[in-house]
Formats: sequence, C-alpha cells, structure tokens
Amino acid sequence: MDKVTGGWINGFIGILIFSGSLPATRVAVADFDPVFLTLARAAIAGLMAAVLLWLWRQKRPQKQDWMPLCGVVLGVVIGFPLLTALALQYITSAHSIIFVGLLPLVTAIFGVMRAGERPRLAFWLFSGLGSLLVAGFAAFQGGAGLWQGDLLMIGAIIVCGFGYAEGAKLSRHLGGWQVICWALVVSLPVMVAGSIITRPDSFATIGPRAWAGLAYVSVFSMLIGFFFWYRGLAQGGIAAVGQLQLLQPFFGLMLAAALLSETISAMMVAVAAGVVMCVAGAKRFAR
Repeated sequence: MDKVTGGWINGFIGILIFSGSLPATRVAVADFDPVFLTLARAAIAGLMAAVLLWLWRQKRPQKQDWMPLCGVVLGVVIGFPLLTALALQYITSAHSIIFVGLLPLVTAIFGVMRAGERPRLAFWLFSGLGSLLVAGFAAFQGGAGLWQGDLLMIGAIIVCGFGYAEGAKLSRHLGGWQVICWALVVSLPVMVAGSIITRPDSFATIGPRAWAGLAYVSVFSMLIGFFFWYRGLAQGGIAAVGQLQLLQPFFGLMLAAALLSETISAMMVAVAAGVVMCVAGAKRFAR
C-alpha cells in the first residue's frame, strides 16, 4: 500500500470516529455544563495520553515543536470542544453537523498558510462550492435562537482547522498519535484543575446517556480519532485528505437520527449530499 492510499484510509477511519462527536456532545450537555465537559474530556484523555507516552518511552518534542503544540491545544483540545458544546445549547446536533462541511476549506487554507501546501485552482473552486452550500443552508435555517449557535459553530470550525493543520505538520516528524498525546499532556494540569473547580455540585442528577457521551468524546473524539486523523493528514496531505471531512455530515446525520431521534429535514440531506459531491472534484485537484 502506498503512502497516499494509507493516508486516505487512516483519514477515513478518523472521520468515522469524529462523526459521533457532535451527537455525543449533544447528549452530554443535556446534563453537564459545557465548560466542565470541555475540561473533563481533555483531562480524561490527557491522563490516558500520559500513560501511553510513558509506556512507549516517547522522547520529548524539540524546542521548536512546543509552540505548534500549543496551537493544537488551542484548536482541538480547548477551542473546538468548548465552542461546539456551547453551540449545542442552541441548536441540534443535526444542524451543527452541517457546519462540518466548512472544515475542509478552512483546513486547506491553514495547510497553505502553515504547511506550505499548494493545491490547484480547481481544488479551491470545489472546496468553495461546498462551503457556499453550507453557508447558504445556515442562512436559510437561521432564526430566533439559532444565530448564537451558528456563530459559535463557525468559530469552532476556524479554530479546529487551525489545530488540524498544526497537528498534521508536526505529525510528519513526531508521529500522529504522539502529537495529540503531547498536546493533551501539555494542557493536562490546567484541565484537571479546571475540571475540579467546575465540577457539578452533585453527580446524582447525571444520567447514563450523559456519562456515555462524556466517555465517547473523551476516549474516541479527544484521543483515538486523532491517532488516525493526524497520521492520515501527514501521509496524504492536509488539503487532500482534509476533504474527507465532507463525508462527516452524512455519518453524523445518521447517528443524530438513530441515537437522538432528531428530525433530519430534506434540505439537510440535500445540502449534505451536495457538499459530499464536491469531495470527488476537490480530491482530483488537491495536488
């Protein structure tokens, strides 16, 4: 198997795992405060990451790696989880999932800015078309009580794309799983202290579904998914493999319908299908 094909396979596995993140977060914020959820998921994942780094005797990152690692922390450890948790207080997970269609374009932009990638013009046309579909959907669906969630999701997508690009760049010499583990360890003291300070007064009112949501976003969304995702981006290219995120709305919408009984409108399906159709064109011209 060549390196690029391996990158697409790893990226696809990562996307499958990430597809459950927003539905799981939606379940968790029903009982948990969004700030506590963000801190707790990173603390749990950080403790597991520290054990993995110790067991495999991984060398510490070089001096020039620490600033990019802080970028990963800002983007995917703190920024995206917190902003999406806040957004899901206003909108459904099905509505929020559509915004994931913006991630490939944002990731590709940061890939150009931070990793020196240069996709062809046609790539930007396909990525831009997918993003326009998402923006149009958000504008059409927007209404009373929804704009707060939409703005928070847009912010989440921007910081997430930045974190993806920073992590993929580091993965080329640190390794995919090592990048997310070191980022989690860097933030671990703050996350543990914050989790203790913001913990609920009583855990007796927390239902099993919320605990399951916390477990999923801690173990899979915050840790295991990045093992595959960062490796895929490093192998196949940030801009190219990043287009797999266009598939995430499909998987996410199916999970939202199956697990949360959320209504999936015909427009949601149409927009998701239109966005996914852009992935073939973007993939063709990514390099």
